Amino acid sequence: LTCSSINYWNWDFQIMLGLSYAASIRVGNELGAGHPKVARLSVLVVVTASIAFSILATIVVMALKYPLSTLYTSSTTVIEAVIALMPLLAISIFLNGIQPILSGVAVGSGWQVIVAYVNVGAYYIIGLPIGCVLGFKTSLGAAGIWWGLIIGVAVQTVALIVITARTNWDSE
Repeated sequence: LTCSSINYWNWDFQIMLGLSYAASIRVGNELGAGHPKVARLSVLVVVTASIAFSILATIVVMALKYPLSTLYTSSTTVIEAVIALMPLLAISIFLNGIQPILSGVAVGSGWQVIVAYVNVGAYYIIGLPIGCVLGFKTSLGAAGIWWGLIIGVAVQTVALIVITARTNWDSE
């Protein structure tokens, strides 16, 4: 169940990871060359592309939730469990389509320490404890753990959006 969900999530994430590296290099090169307006435009283009792709991937996963859930099993119980978790997969795909891009932009801008603090805070201080409580202290089980991860990624994404949106590109 979890393996099949990770496989669905992984193809989208690999594309976004590539875009993240490209954004990091492009933004770093443009800022280093003294072209802050081009760096800002690069950020807007890659973020817009990642949002569009994430929306498309989310729609595909939700539209194909039954066929996708039958790829690895014929057990009705497992298929129903996978279908029940597909909305969480869709949320994860969407958030993990935006977050790595913003992390790449931040790294390319020289904010590695800030990204490290955001990551530790979002995942280990917020997401992991919430996931443990929801997963082990409520009846949510695997969905509760997944909700904790989603909350952690959402906090990370919002923090990186705020940091990126407040950036004065001319002074970078």
